[in-house]
Amino acid sequence: MRFGTVLDAAVCEGAKAARWELSLCMAAPLAYRVILEADPDDGGYVVRIPAFPHAHTQGETVDDALANAREIIELSIEIATERGEEPPAPDADVPVRVERVTVNDPAA
Repeated sequence: MRFGTVLDAAVCEGAKAARWELSLCMAAPLAYRVILEADPDDGGYVVRIPAFPHAHTQGETVDDALANAREIIELSIEIATERGEEPPAPDADVPVRVERVTVNDPAA
């Protein structure tokens, strides 16, 4: 069962439900920042997820990239929960600022 899956009442009330399944019964949605960058070499988009620096994914379209990001976030949270670890705190509301820095080419 994937994290974020809606569980029916029987699973939520069942005594044999796994701890992470029970947490899904009461959990609010978690929102994380994802950064999509166009891939000039291969096309599509490369996805970075600041809260999950070990997670890397991509997609041919924005929708594909976001779906793949959702899947890897869900899997990462599921694994952390199974290990008894806390998943990263949601960070979608953290302000983001993107700037450009110019440096001199040392070869010039």
